[in-house]
Amino acid sequence: MMKSNKSILVALFLGVLASVQAQVAKPNLPWVDVSEEKERQIVIAKGTEELYNGHPTTVMMEDNQTILCTWSFKHGGKCGLMARSTDAGKTWEQVETPADWQTTANCPSIYRLTDKQGKERLMVFAARPNMSQTYSEDGGKTWSPVRSLNKPCVMAFSSIIRLNNGDYLGLYHRGDKDKDRSPLTLWQAISTDGGLTWGESTKVGEVAGKDPCEPCVFRDPSGKKLVCIARENRRKGHSLVMTSTDEGKTWSTLKETPWGLTGDRHMIRYTPDGRIVAVFRDMAPNSPTKGHFVAWVGTITDVLNGTSGQYKIKLLHSHAGWDCGYPGLELLPDGNLLAITYIKYKPGKEKHSIVGVRFNLDEIDKRF
Repeated sequence: MMKSNKSILVALFLGVLASVQAQVAKPNLPWVDVSEEKERQIVIAKGTEELYNGHPTTVMMEDNQTILCTWSFKHGGKCGLMARSTDAGKTWEQVETPADWQTTANCPSIYRLTDKQGKERLMVFAARPNMSQTYSEDGGKTWSPVRSLNKPCVMAFSSIIRLNNGDYLGLYHRGDKDKDRSPLTLWQAISTDGGLTWGESTKVGEVAGKDPCEPCVFRDPSGKKLVCIARENRRKGHSLVMTSTDEGKTWSTLKETPWGLTGDRHMIRYTPDGRIVAVFRDMAPNSPTKGHFVAWVGTITDVLNGTSGQYKIKLLHSHAGWDCGYPGLELLPDGNLLAITYIKYKPGKEKHSIVGVRFNLDEIDKRF
């Protein structure tokens, strides 16, 4: 009789385990589709049959109106494309960039960094050669010559955060033998002079059998904990998350995020009510929006505890399979969010465009 009861308990346990495993492999939160609402969208740079626009990042200037967006020719191609908006993303104009930007390649990332003396600079990094860097001290009118930081990488800093002592911590990823191949690992470096120079890089994240990459770092609401979400490139499970309570000196072991946060090249902002919005290329297993440009809405508790979140938003439909994402995300003065991505946003021969989409959580909330 005891053996029979034990068998029943084992069967029940296995059934519960199977149920949990099934839940994480399928949709477990509601979603809404705004991808056909053209009034939300603005085409910043239109693709043509010859021109493929790829991998934008953005930065908001101190006036909360001026936004700079930079991106590359083709998928991971040469840098050199830039646009500026002076009205919080409503209209855009192309900006001429220095010729030496085209000596660099793969996913330019732009940041606004301030040194400990209060001097502000715009910084643009790119993956090749060995993480290139250029900076502007006049709001993007002129730029320093491109130089290499001699940091082998697959992509340059995909995330930079200011530490409590005024230093900056930059996170990026590397591949085996410094090539874009498995195993992929997370690395970081620190700048003590506002981003002009960077210290020696150290490895901070790796997982056997998985490929963490494209880290996105932000603080928890207390300001005491750094949280880093990373893409998992072998497509085994969900995206990954790790934390630090000592300003990046040490990091926790990488663990899986909630199902709904599974994707590529996350960009994260807090909304005024304390919620988290993450935009990215959706790669969640069995997701109805897989391969498209989405936003996930939830809380820091969801991120750290693995709970599902509040909902997802399909922002834009990709007409080129999974080839989209790598976004900028800005919180605008009117409370709207502006997410900017590269995407083939309509059928036809035209290649990828840089497209912005505007949304507001108060409005989206009412759809559920």
